[in-house]
Amino acid sequence: MCRAMKAVITGALLLCASVAQAESMRCGSALISAGDRAWEVEQKCGPPEHRDEVGYTLSDYDHREYRVEEWVYGPRNGTIYILTFEANRLKSIEFKRN
Repeated sequence: MCRAMKAVITGALLLCASVAQAESMRCGSALISAGDRAWEVEQKCGPPEHRDEVGYTLSDYDHREYRVEEWVYGPRNGTIYILTFEANRLKSIEFKRN
């Protein structure tokens, strides 16, 4: 298979992915983004519909163990938002359209 065809197929698969990443999320008139503290997110967006402790991760620099949580908001206008926190800091925002 030629490279051009592989690139087209790869691009099509990426467009069909059901979960996407976002840099920020709007909660009413407030905006949250990676690096925000968990209490700041809850203050701006309210309590999540679902909260799950996923596990623990090790930091790269000081080899400490940190809790990992996922918070779920939505559906909002047909979209579910999954926020991942590491050490009480927002690490990533994923969204999934229904």
